[in-house]
Amino acid sequence: MLTAGSILVAVVFVLALVVVAAAWLIGSRLVVPERVPVGDPPVDLNAERIELPSASGSVLVGWHAAAAGGRGVIVLAHPYRGSRLSMINRARLLYDAGYSIVMVDLQAHGESPGKRITIGHLERHDVRAAVDYARRAHPGEPLGVIGFSMGGAAALLAGLTGIQALILEAVYPTIRAAVGNRARVRLGKLSRLAAELMLLQFRPRLGVSPSQLRPIDCLATIGCPVLIMSGTADAHTTAEDTRAMYAAAQEPRELWMVEGADHEDLHDFAPDEYRPRVLRFFEQHLRRNRVEQNAASETAEVQACESGRHTPDSF
Repeated sequence: MLTAGSILVAVVFVLALVVVAAAWLIGSRLVVPERVPVGDPPVDLNAERIELPSASGSVLVGWHAAAAGGRGVIVLAHPYRGSRLSMINRARLLYDAGYSIVMVDLQAHGESPGKRITIGHLERHDVRAAVDYARRAHPGEPLGVIGFSMGGAAALLAGLTGIQALILEAVYPTIRAAVGNRARVRLGKLSRLAAELMLLQFRPRLGVSPSQLRPIDCLATIGCPVLIMSGTADAHTTAEDTRAMYAAAQEPRELWMVEGADHEDLHDFAPDEYRPRVLRFFEQHLRRNRVEQNAASETAEVQACESGRHTPDSF
């Protein structure tokens, strides 16, 4: 005969199974690829279609717009469930200002194949592949990166070296913070349990521990000027998260908290502020790199000339 205690245990057990099953189903939906057709590049961008092999296992589809003048090249990394179309207004802004553009669909997004979205883990290889392509296509030119949300996390996790400027928009400091914030928005008081159940799925689903998805730890070694921005009303990447990212970055660094913006496209939310701020940042830091390169080249030429004057048999 069933007792009240045994019935209670059975009910709790069934409820626990339901909660775990629901968390697993939600987790399944969160990593499903977001494959969508992108189509041809806009005529005004004057871009060519590119395909890049990546260590993520994907062959990335993207666009390359080559501007005249060698002012620099910018790699654009889109957000979670976005595509290169998510960055098209930034591409136009920068291309019109004289910068070449490389933009790709990260693995499992847009037209790039992939088995699952990994919130920056595999996508970091894709950002690195895009940066490597930009270097090959524009040798000797200064190089910048803009990463929006997951794209920015992937750029940091990629451990990029030799870039001259980095812009991070609404980038999570740790995956634990990102999951916790999103659970809090949707579930309120139940958010802590839900977040833990989601985090427990990372290893079996994605092959990576949450402790490995900490972009904030990469800021100290990025080795270039950083502009960090986010919205003051962003509940997914909170103002506290963004200030923590800024505190972790090395000088030179800049912080822009966009008043009233949520977790959204900051270019579209505040274009009159975004455009001059971003252009000034790249002009300042990519131009400095061009000046330093030119000075180094001139010094090398003078040294070679002086050396030649003291070498009777040189030509």
